[in-house]
Amino acid sequence: QVQLVESGGGLVQAGGSLRLACAASGRTFSRYSAGWFRQAPGMERVFVAATSWSGGDTGYADSVKGRFTVSRDNAKNTVYLQMNSLKPEDTALYYCAARSGWFDYTDPLQYTMWGQGTQVTVSS
Repeated sequence: QVQLVESGGGLVQAGGSLRLACAASGRTFSRYSAGWFRQAPGMERVFVAATSWSGGDTGYADSVKGRFTVSRDNAKNTVYLQMNSLKPEDTALYYCAARSGWFDYTDPLQYTMWGQGTQVTVSS
């Protein structure tokens, strides 16, 4: 089993940047595809971005395309989410998730492992 721990959240002004990190421990993380999701209060958890085990394939929600970049460093067992040009509507609890193989990465039900989340708050 892989354990996931997110970090890097915080309070930032609109237009600012944050980089989230998802550190994995346990089994070889390089075999797992990873995704980022976010959940605002009272809302469903929604897909943000995903990367295949190699980093060669990535996907993004339309709302973050061109602003967010997902990457990974398998030597460090870490997946990153670089968030630029942040908007107040990006405010949410951000979760990292993982699963072996490549699948419908936009569906949170497809993931088998989740972190506890890190809060991102963007002020206007």
